[in-house]
Amino acid sequence: MAPRFSDIIEEARLSARALLDYGDSFFNPTVRLGVTGLSRAGKTVFITALIHGLTRGGRFPVFEPYASGRIARGRLEPQPDDAVPRFAYENHVRTLIEERRWPNSTTDISELRLVIDYQRQNGADRTLTIDIVDYPGEWLLDLPLLNKSFEQWSAESLALSREGPRAKLAAPWHAHLATLVPEAREDEQATLAAAKLFTDYLRACRDERFAMSLLPPGRFLMPGNLAGTPALTFAPLDVAVDGTAPDGSLWAMMRRRYEAYKDIVVRPFFRDHFARLDRQVVLVDALAAFNAGPEALHDLEAALAGILDCFRVGRSTILSSLFRPRIDRILFAATKADHLHHASHDHLEAVLRRAVAKAADRAEYAGAVIDVVALAAVRATREAMVARGREKLPSILGTPAPGETANGDTFDGETEVATFPGDLPADPEALFKGGFRGLSSTPHEAADFRFLRFRPPLLERRPKEEPALPHIRLDRALQFLIGDRLQ
Repeated sequence: MAPRFSDIIEEARLSARALLDYGDSFFNPTVRLGVTGLSRAGKTVFITALIHGLTRGGRFPVFEPYASGRIARGRLEPQPDDAVPRFAYENHVRTLIEERRWPNSTTDISELRLVIDYQRQNGADRTLTIDIVDYPGEWLLDLPLLNKSFEQWSAESLALSREGPRAKLAAPWHAHLATLVPEAREDEQATLAAAKLFTDYLRACRDERFAMSLLPPGRFLMPGNLAGTPALTFAPLDVAVDGTAPDGSLWAMMRRRYEAYKDIVVRPFFRDHFARLDRQVVLVDALAAFNAGPEALHDLEAALAGILDCFRVGRSTILSSLFRPRIDRILFAATKADHLHHASHDHLEAVLRRAVAKAADRAEYAGAVIDVVALAAVRATREAMVARGREKLPSILGTPAPGETANGDTFDGETEVATFPGDLPADPEALFKGGFRGLSSTPHEAADFRFLRFRPPLLERRPKEEPALPHIRLDRALQFLIGDRLQ
């Protein structure tokens, strides 16, 4: 398909911005690190722990520049983008350590600049600037919309909504959809009702019982200051993919608003933020999919493939830095590894590696480096062997969040308990073949995996000194993402 004139203009803008960024980075070496993930994957906690460890002192034996003493210090500086909110690092640290609560989830883009003073392996003193860009993974899943017409998106959304557990959740929206005549005159009230029911369906899919991941448009679930605007008031219609909308029709109205959504929401995000990234972390709450059931796991696989297809990947060169920036390293991280015994960590990594395998092969062929890790940016549990009759089960100890329930008990947020979450199979194919039961099809007590929400750990504090945050493999993530830039 021949590129449109607007696409050519957009590429010219990206090239101009890339030239400007390259000029700044030439005198001040900079890495723009994107951190994203789908709902409840732990983006805020990951960034907070990363910054805290590098500025206040963390335990990072696998992060070579830090372990060898070549990093003199890390410090925060004012961020470069005046129109982007600052990542509220200080508030998040206070919430984690003093209140022992997990920070609120990411609902908008934010940014923070971290500067690392270090010594190169040849002894020269240098500085590396890391601009950390935090954004919701749901926004990332909107990027494929740029290459889809309203009719294509409608067909795909409807087909998806008729599969598995989604069909039942979509029933109220489907009932309203059946009353709509796309060729009829445009109708604001019918459109408002369709948009609300479609949004209710997306919200129901995201509930922990179903834990679906493929839920574009992303802003429908986190509208921010666009709530109630026409750009967020549309829904799929049952129309022919190659059809033509009559002027003044409901179909034409929905199509116009869909295009407005791309112009107002998706393109600015791509141009101003996403297209400028150098490195990327994609955080994945695979445990939520195990909790929900096989359908959620397959939905997560499709979402991760869509995410990886969005990235402009490849080996970074001077020419690409000047005119077409590329992401040359992507880390997929399965979070909440502390909710499993360490014996299952390799199995968790294997599941995630299997989920991104096909898309990762394409990215690596283009020259990008891909890695997969199971981690906990802040470790909330300890491990123990618990006797059950004559058996000894590898279990975890932690303090469940207030209101969490298990085996008929409701926890108060103060009592530490031991729990056996279930063993992940050594062969990930066993999970992808659907051989397990989740919350979408069975009561909680009959599910094969049972993951509680634990409070952040109680840390020993010393006068005038913030405690180090315990973690699992955060140092390995740092080594992969920026270790080569600190040699």
